[in-house]
Amino acid sequence: MPEKFLKPYNPQEVEASIYKKWEESGYFNPDNLPGDRKESFSIVLPPPNVTGTLHIGHAYEDTLQDIVVRYQRMRGKKTLWIPGTDSAAIATQAKVEKDILKKENKNRYDLGREELVRRVTEFAKASESIILNQVRKMGASLDWSRYAYTLDDKRNLAVMTAFKRMYDAGLIYRGHRIVNWDPKGQTTISDDEIIYEERDANLVTFKYSKDFPIAIATTRLETKVGDTAVAVHPDDERYKEFVGKEYDAVFCDVPIHIKIVADHEVDPAFGTGALGVTPAHSMTDWDIADRHNLPRPQVINEYAKISTPGRLNGKKVLEAREMILTWLKENDLVIKEETIKQNVSTAERTGAIIEPLPKLQWWIAVNKPVETRGGKTLKELMRHAVESGEIDMPQEGFRSTYLHWIENLRDWCISRQIWFGHRIPVWYRGEEVYCDLTAPEGDGWQQEEDVLDTWFSSALWTFSTLGWPEETNDLKTYHPTSFMSPAYEILQLWVSRMILMSEFHLDQVPFKKVLIHGLVRDKSGRKFSKSLNNGIDPLDMIEKYGADALRMGLIMGAAIGSDVKFDEQRVKGYKLFANKVWNITRFVLENTEGVAREETPTYNATDAALWAEFEDLVTEVTSDTEEYRIYMAAEKLYHYVWDRFASAILEESKPILKGDDAAAKRSRQHFLLDALTGSLKLLHPFMPFLTEEVWQSLPERSGLLMVEEWPAK
Repeated sequence: MPEKFLKPYNPQEVEASIYKKWEESGYFNPDNLPGDRKESFSIVLPPPNVTGTLHIGHAYEDTLQDIVVRYQRMRGKKTLWIPGTDSAAIATQAKVEKDILKKENKNRYDLGREELVRRVTEFAKASESIILNQVRKMGASLDWSRYAYTLDDKRNLAVMTAFKRMYDAGLIYRGHRIVNWDPKGQTTISDDEIIYEERDANLVTFKYSKDFPIAIATTRLETKVGDTAVAVHPDDERYKEFVGKEYDAVFCDVPIHIKIVADHEVDPAFGTGALGVTPAHSMTDWDIADRHNLPRPQVINEYAKISTPGRLNGKKVLEAREMILTWLKENDLVIKEETIKQNVSTAERTGAIIEPLPKLQWWIAVNKPVETRGGKTLKELMRHAVESGEIDMPQEGFRSTYLHWIENLRDWCISRQIWFGHRIPVWYRGEEVYCDLTAPEGDGWQQEEDVLDTWFSSALWTFSTLGWPEETNDLKTYHPTSFMSPAYEILQLWVSRMILMSEFHLDQVPFKKVLIHGLVRDKSGRKFSKSLNNGIDPLDMIEKYGADALRMGLIMGAAIGSDVKFDEQRVKGYKLFANKVWNITRFVLENTEGVAREETPTYNATDAALWAEFEDLVTEVTSDTEEYRIYMAAEKLYHYVWDRFASAILEESKPILKGDDAAAKRSRQHFLLDALTGSLKLLHPFMPFLTEEVWQSLPERSGLLMVEEWPAK
């Protein structure tokens, strides 16, 4: 028996060397796996942003997917897990501008585009190496030979090709529409980059003028100088006589012309049942303006200042709001004021309050028929992929959320006013517009300044990582990918867009199964945040307890889809469990020294019953893992190893092993060896470092546990 088993298991002494063995074996690459593997299984890692370090949520996601990958690899499949990172353009550029340039008292314009991009790229590269090291420490068995970055040359070719094809199909266009505008960052941002903060707001009910017949209510008085209509529900008897009428007023120095329109989207039970329509500063109002052919005057500029003539000109929105309230009171137009709670949209990166503004941007049309897809719109293709069952999305709540979101899907704004990212492949010369993968010939052409939304490139992730737009063997073998399990907060923003892109470009779904996982919270159920000072660094946990203990602490007790309550004490407990496995191994090796293993050992009746019990465990763990009931498989393994194997079977074995019945002793020795090796195989996807280290110390063992065959049911 190796001497190392005479002292407690120390994960810090073995994890780095074990991972090195795995990498050097080449088995993370499915091309090198032993045996004739016909069936493939593939996952792409949701790419972490190159803006810092991994958090505990990443650790959970990596663990969950690694368990699935290791299981499928041991099941004899040609298993591929592709690693990668995301440029996260807005976040990464914002971090460099905030953390680096401010110290130099410079901004992006002082540096110029080329130098800023160089600085951001340099930062991203340094962050990337930190992140990839952390992923390795979690034990993630990724094929590093296929590593991808959303801004590398191959992915850039995929992005440019995708843009060109969609542009040529008439699905990408440039036009004025409402966007989420960050006045501090000076760019559009996507919905997922908005943080909603609950704040007190003053809801003011008022009239535009003394002779205006309808009262309206708003918390954003500053936008009312841009109103062009009041909308009421068609069935609201209170206002039927006014529908179609038009009124002029001078509102805080600004001449306005208001038309009364009937629209089914108005809720007659909310407020006064009448909605002041500001088409240029509300997505909802923009749609109402579309339906009723209303003008759209913009009254707030990109710096969140009022752009109308009169006393409000040049004032910031909050100051203008107070000035308008004062004016309303002076003119006896306020009917009532009340304090309400309101979710205020703020930019995640800068903290600025978002201003909905009409901007000339690039868009993907989701409601336009696609000739190459039977005249179906992108929205219809996205819906059909899930409704038809071609993508298995078994969690009913998330499935409903997805379909509801698709039903209300608007055209997707894909342009960003920053410098770091995939620059839009469009050039202008006078009235000429040119779109291609490379610049046009001739003088006088200017390339579009904007870059693409980072979600555009990450939406191609399942197939750009497999070599598309080339028709590679990887693409044929591994696409659609088998499984996707991202967090629920990016169901609409990433999962849906991967479906959109894959359906259009490949006429395929991007993955066969989607299981949305929950968030990792602290043990009290609170989100991790700087303000609560409750953050957990996965590397700290690994340093204290080992990667296997952290993995078990994250997986145990929570079904996929439920939020995970993280408790360090539980991780500490699984370190004790790892040591329990270590001690079981010591006991078995001490008591089976010199015993030659047999392919089909002859057990006596008692041991045959114990082996049948173990086979039942194999059946249950296999079924649970196959059906992604990961936490149940882990719990059953834990209880068998600790409660049955260690606490009961080993204790019962002591008198047998010391007794005079040679046949009973031999039978029990064979059972203990078989139960140990079988348990190590079952535990390997969950606790890969420990099990591999033990496996390498077993007699008559060669090769790596990670490619051993999964126990037969």
